Amino acid sequence: MKCFNDDSLYSVFYRVIKLHYRTMHGMLDKIGIYPGQPPVLFSLYFKDGQSQKELADKIKVKPATITVMLSRMEKAELVTRKPDKDDQRVSRVFITDKGRETCEKVKEITKEAQEICFKNFTQEELIIIRRLFMQMKDNLLEVVDEDIKF
Repeated sequence: MKCFNDDSLYSVFYRVIKLHYRTMHGMLDKIGIYPGQPPVLFSLYFKDGQSQKELADKIKVKPATITVMLSRMEKAELVTRKPDKDDQRVSRVFITDKGRETCEKVKEITKEAQEICFKNFTQEELIIIRRLFMQMKDNLLEVVDEDIKF
């Protein structure tokens, strides 16, 4: 299989990934958030008060990355950080009311993006593509480093 031909499966897949990213980035930009922020918001939405380390582990980013993300999100009033009651060295992260409202908007954006991506597919095609994506995920998990598996 040719990998660098514009019609190759890999090239088409790569373009789909890029188009999806650009679409989501544009939709999220309209509500003032960045593509990396929804996983943080949803993680806190379902389990508030996590430590920064727990969050970094949960969303598979480095601690330094989560620190920068949280600073930006705190400035946007999506989250707040408070010292842990039992260990002042640990910072706990809490979602704000604005963060919860943003989660609801992100759910709508995700639903809209899904409708855009999969319109004109039959139910049978959706079942097949899901199975194929799951197989692709499994193939990639076989070669990815342990510390970034999800």
